[in-house]
Amino acid sequence: MNRGDWGMSTIIISLILLVIIFIGVRSSVKRAAQGCCGSGGGVKKVKADKDISHYTYKYIMNIEGMHCNNCKKTVENALNSLGGVYAKVDLNKNNAVVYAKEEYSPHKLTNAVNACGFTAAEPVLCSEK
Repeated sequence: MNRGDWGMSTIIISLILLVIIFIGVRSSVKRAAQGCCGSGGGVKKVKADKDISHYTYKYIMNIEGMHCNNCKKTVENALNSLGGVYAKVDLNKNNAVVYAKEEYSPHKLTNAVNACGFTAAEPVLCSEK
């Protein structure tokens, strides 16, 4: 190769590297602004009756794959949308405490969590009135 070819190759490689760096920086800024799961706090909470005395059944289920408050809200929404359910997720314990007004099959609870991209173990019925 002659000198002119090396100069052109250097310019092309530099431009490719600049594009890669730009995409990486843009992705990092977006992730920092929107949270680790990219939801940007846009997960709206499903309303549920929070008075635990209104619920007959209490389940605890372990859940894998949750990393942030967006994950927490997503799982709580999935469970609370079942109706007659109030769920509280503990990110530190990787579990959810699920209060239910009626008995739910373990599969219905796990399917609700698994459908939103997390891995739920079969819930354990802890108490019933």
